[in-house]
Amino acid sequence: MSTTPTVAIVGSGPIGAAYARVILESNPAARVVMFEAGPQLTEIPGESVRNIVDPAAKARARELSQGPQAGALRESLGIPAGTVVEGMFTARQGTHLFDFGGDGSAHAPTFPAAATATNVGGQGAHWTCAIPRPSGSEKVSFIPDSEWDGLIAVAESLLHAQNAAFADSPIGGGIRALLAEEFSELPADSRPSTLPVAGDPQPDGSMRWTGTDMVLGSLIDPDSPLASRFELRDLSLVRRVELQGGRATGLVVEDLRSHETYEFAADAVVVAADAFRSPQLLWASGIRPRALGHYLTEHPVVISTVALDADKMGRFATEDDLTSELARRSTNPADPVAAVNRIPYSEPDHPFSLQVMYAELPPFQLDPAHPQAGNRWGYVNMGYGLRKRPRFEDGVTFDDDELDYRGFPNMSICYELTDAENDDVARATELLTRAGESLGTFVAPPRLMPNGSSLHYQGTMRMGEIDDGTSVADPYSRVWGHENLIVGGNALIPTATSMNPTLMSVALAVRGARRLAAELG
Repeated sequence: MSTTPTVAIVGSGPIGAAYARVILESNPAARVVMFEAGPQLTEIPGESVRNIVDPAAKARARELSQGPQAGALRESLGIPAGTVVEGMFTARQGTHLFDFGGDGSAHAPTFPAAATATNVGGQGAHWTCAIPRPSGSEKVSFIPDSEWDGLIAVAESLLHAQNAAFADSPIGGGIRALLAEEFSELPADSRPSTLPVAGDPQPDGSMRWTGTDMVLGSLIDPDSPLASRFELRDLSLVRRVELQGGRATGLVVEDLRSHETYEFAADAVVVAADAFRSPQLLWASGIRPRALGHYLTEHPVVISTVALDADKMGRFATEDDLTSELARRSTNPADPVAAVNRIPYSEPDHPFSLQVMYAELPPFQLDPAHPQAGNRWGYVNMGYGLRKRPRFEDGVTFDDDELDYRGFPNMSICYELTDAENDDVARATELLTRAGESLGTFVAPPRLMPNGSSLHYQGTMRMGEIDDGTSVADPYSRVWGHENLIVGGNALIPTATSMNPTLMSVALAVRGARRLAAELG
């Protein structure tokens, strides 16, 4: 190994950023080069587009991240033209569908809403910034709790975790109080509470939402000595991981500006694109463990929108409180979310995660004649996240004889909800109905979103305790049989979870990055 060990990272989202930062902070000799197929959207690399104030600039940034389906082709290839408000569980603006129906599209009839983002920062430029902690069976059983708590704490620091965001909002407090009355049967540690989110509170009461830039931290500060050992190359499509024996030796990269291809030598490679394109790259590189692409899970989601009832809210917040809230919110019209609450996952009483996002406007255009149009007390967009039990049959496979629009072996996704998930959907619908009726009047009744809508895709490179053919990576995220090839992201999560997985995935990345930094010498 060279005196300046070089790590190549594929993907520029929060996971790749966590690897870069932990490695460079832990190893004073290491160098990290990060490769991203998409463009840089913002002046600060990886900043959340939610922080962009100008609506036109925000729309343009989202369009640029829609990969080959951006621009004039967007609608013809299946990207919805209507505005989708941040905070809902739908595939939001800034993403592009895998199965878009055009030449080279993936085949995903059973997982039609599968989508991704192609840009510096990955989904970290577009996400809702929800970071609840996993609990119970959601956690990885072979990582000791004592170590797990420390990993989560580091991950929360990297993501700028806030456990009481908008806690001073009287409207948010009223929503929590009404939900607490309705769900009084839940144990004390599972009662309605503020939703942990990633971001920095601002003096005006708004949030500067976390993007990959905040995870990278000093790596993108030109005055920091760490910045001299970090390089980010955008519009750089990694075509193949190069191998020699059981070691990764580097990458083959296409410069999408010049379309020239070059080789990049590395002492270690971290693949942290997404749960579909990471396994696709491994497959294209001849790395094909039995579990690769299989055990796909996400969070089936039951959602609804409710107009808050003035009389019910009036028990906990006054008209003056509402006037003050609206005045405060008017200073930050770019961000529609005004308070975020939840009912957390708990076993066995509430094996679901409910998110309740308060906003002044509904996430869709209401007919002006609708009785709840222009509701002064605003609206809540609520969604129950459910578990999907891992099964080998659910997953993505690759066809060497059919290439996708990028020239990779094309994807086919097979996915099915079993009786267990359907039972959970029915139960969550009942609970969501209770929650909505306790707060006001439904303007969009509870409904199950199409498969893939959560954007929380997990399991396709799952980690395992032993190499028994049911996992792709070891407990430190190294691909079995390849000592310096590491994988990262939600795809590593081997359990059935109901919550937003970013915090969990960053914690796993911290563990993998620490081990890699030590092994680099």
